[in-house]
Amino acid sequence: MSHRWPTTKPGTSEYLKRGDGEKIKSGRRRLARSKNVISWKVDVEKLDFHHYLPIFMDGVREKEEPYRFLAVKGVEDLLKAGGQKILPVIPQLIIPIKTALNTRDPSVVCIVVQLLQKLVVSAELVGEALVPYYRQILPILNLFKNRNNNVGDAIDYGQRKKACMGELILDTLQLFETYGGEDAFINIKYMVPTYESCIN
Repeated sequence: MSHRWPTTKPGTSEYLKRGDGEKIKSGRRRLARSKNVISWKVDVEKLDFHHYLPIFMDGVREKEEPYRFLAVKGVEDLLKAGGQKILPVIPQLIIPIKTALNTRDPSVVCIVVQLLQKLVVSAELVGEALVPYYRQILPILNLFKNRNNNVGDAIDYGQRKKACMGELILDTLQLFETYGGEDAFINIKYMVPTYESCIN
């Protein structure tokens, strides 16, 4: 039986096959899931980031486990190991990010916001590279910024912390401003009119 991640990119689902729920094959590379980590069968640094990072980012919309876990942890692992390989992939990440945000599903939005925080600080100049894409990313954040409902402890697999959606979005906007360079604030303010600068 095969499992398909919802996708806007033809062929993405072909890389992910459902087996016993514990392994996902992606081409010749194999992933095995163990506790709260992915046991990669190849060094993450050796992966083609242009190929795999957008696939995993596209999968964060998945709601069924273990597929959500694999998508989120896959993105996190790639961001940790990517360094300068991340910056050239930014344009390819925007459509999966925007599509996930446009689901307007609070659990999906929460995951994407947490991954955006990790993306912004993942490598030098990534924050600045995201500024031209604020118009695609920030409208949904603007809709959710005043929500004070708890987003639960099952979303961030690494920290298992509870957070309010509004606080999570505010923290993300502040990271965007801090790492986005001199044009970040004015672009954030244009899309989120109530945002106040965190830089004195």
